[in-house]
Amino acid sequence: MFADCAKIYVRSGKGGDGHVSFRREKYVPNGGPDGGDGGRGGSVIFEVDEGMNTLADYRHVRKYCAEHGQDGGKRNCTGKNGNDIILKVPEGTVIKEAESGKVITDMSGKNRRFVLLSGGKGGNGNQHYATSTMQAPKYAQPGQPAKELNLVLELKVIADVGLVGFPNVGKSTFLSRVSNAQPKIANYHFTTLNPNLGVVDLEGAKGFVVADIPGLIEGASEGIGLGHEFLRHVERTKVIIHVVDAAGTEGRDPIEDIHAINKELALYSEELAKRPQVIAANKMDALFTDREDLLKRLNDEFSPLGYEVYPISAVSGEGVRELLYHVRKMLDDINEEPTVFEQEFDPEVLAIGDDPYTVEYDESADEYVIEGPKIEKMLGYTNLESEKGFVFFQKFLKETGILEELEKLGIKEGDTVRMYGLVFQYYK
Repeated sequence: MFADCAKIYVRSGKGGDGHVSFRREKYVPNGGPDGGDGGRGGSVIFEVDEGMNTLADYRHVRKYCAEHGQDGGKRNCTGKNGNDIILKVPEGTVIKEAESGKVITDMSGKNRRFVLLSGGKGGNGNQHYATSTMQAPKYAQPGQPAKELNLVLELKVIADVGLVGFPNVGKSTFLSRVSNAQPKIANYHFTTLNPNLGVVDLEGAKGFVVADIPGLIEGASEGIGLGHEFLRHVERTKVIIHVVDAAGTEGRDPIEDIHAINKELALYSEELAKRPQVIAANKMDALFTDREDLLKRLNDEFSPLGYEVYPISAVSGEGVRELLYHVRKMLDDINEEPTVFEQEFDPEVLAIGDDPYTVEYDESADEYVIEGPKIEKMLGYTNLESEKGFVFFQKFLKETGILEELEKLGIKEGDTVRMYGLVFQYYK
């Protein structure tokens, strides 16, 4: 089954906690601290797999979790690192944050491996907190927490040229004639249910990759019909070949068809509407009306828009060679790399933590109270009894803007500040 979109949940591993223990050996009555560090949690990593062309695997399994780091042990034993989880995806997969829809990374081009969520760092054992004034610290650092995200995976095929047009206009027949692709061809609407890729080889010129985008209909940009499911595959293409049934074998007007499809492309993405386009007036072999009159009508309508019209027959091969060499020239004039979607969302902001905090003055207790998950987390991994720890604590208060908040509330030197179980006097 072809699948080009999936929603999944991923979670990195939590860092192992540092250990609190002391040496207990014969003839060593007062051994120092020997608590080991926790192991690092596993990371969530995406990798491109050249052998994949669908996201079907992610339709069945939707939850992926890396392994937690092991806690530290006695005798300076470091906990085991958690195993990473590596998720294989086809080239061209765009990974988005589910809630905002913002792009995290595009698995195409040189981006073959991407660490989405780093595992939590293991906590320090109590051996790290021994000082000349505190030789038996009964405190160890907890491991950093796991990070989690809900993701949307979207496969956007990588092709130089996209074939668009209504169902049954001959796109699959055209692709099978000009490339090595072998799409299924039949006279039914939406016969093509997969975006088919084909490589076009040209004598004396560089080849290119063509994608046959499943048939669009009016309303596709609003989700009507199957065509909407595949519009994303046109986004990377540099040139669009608009295949139209010039003979009107299904009773439709080719000019109206072109306008209708272009309207759907524009409604889906304004960028798509600006892509260079060439019109392939197909099924000329089945045309029973005046050929020159039809081509004149098409040219009069679309030449002012910069679209050239090529009369072709995908069945007999008439005009196909001329069209392909024209498309090659268009690609040479553009001479740019395939579209790569830029990062809009950085999952590492989860590591920094955007946890809220509050700074308030408690009149009844005559003290300033600072609370919030961010504060509690900071106190959890800071040893305030060491000089280094206290310097780090002061820097944290300044960088997070807490000192500025206190000054806005009118704090003066000597006033009392409380953070959970910690109470201290404020001095500049």
